[in-house]
Amino acid sequence: MTHTVHPYAHRLGIIRDWKSRWFSVKPKYKENLRGDVLIMEYLKKRLKGCFVNSTEIERSAKTFRIIIETSRPGFIIGRSGEGMIKLRGDIIAFMKKHDLSTKEELKIDVKEVKSPESSAMIAAQMVAEGLEKRMPFRRVTKTMVEKAFANRDVKGVKITISGIMGGSNMARIETKKVGRIPLQTLRADIDYAFYEALLPLGKIGIKVWIYKGDIFNKDKSVKP
Repeated sequence: MTHTVHPYAHRLGIIRDWKSRWFSVKPKYKENLRGDVLIMEYLKKRLKGCFVNSTEIERSAKTFRIIIETSRPGFIIGRSGEGMIKLRGDIIAFMKKHDLSTKEELKIDVKEVKSPESSAMIAAQMVAEGLEKRMPFRRVTKTMVEKAFANRDVKGVKITISGIMGGSNMARIETKKVGRIPLQTLRADIDYAFYEALLPLGKIGIKVWIYKGDIFNKDKSVKP
């Protein structure tokens, strides 16, 4: 029997790198891991609506760095950097509240995603935004698939939404696919994301797969 695996975790060490990068002796491992999970969950709620693609954490002996990839960097940075100052203060306060280590110097890097439609997480958030605005779910998924597939580097797109939609009383699953999605090929550069849209009748789960071609040994580059 086949097993369902996460497309990102399935390719770790082959064409993907870990989203938390640090080295620690055994006594601090549990503390660091707990801190990374709590901070990522906090930033997911704190930066909702900013179209964040990914959040990565790097630790060194003196520096604690958070790297945020977003298609709306201006929303996070704010005017004259006011948003960054407030975000940094909120993260430090959150770490103190949950008894996380604050000895290292906190640095926040914001990177702009230049092609948001080819990012699975941003595409999922765009679909969720359309559904929360009461737009027809078939139109939303079709439009998003066409926008994503219009990019040159995208060779396949698949979007699946599940939940109570279209005014029905029963949950259903709708899928829209264009191109190829070779999930079993480890060298295939597949971006995957899961997101939830909050509607009055309940949550709608959104899954997005975007295939961007294969990565071979001669041009292999580990992508975050």
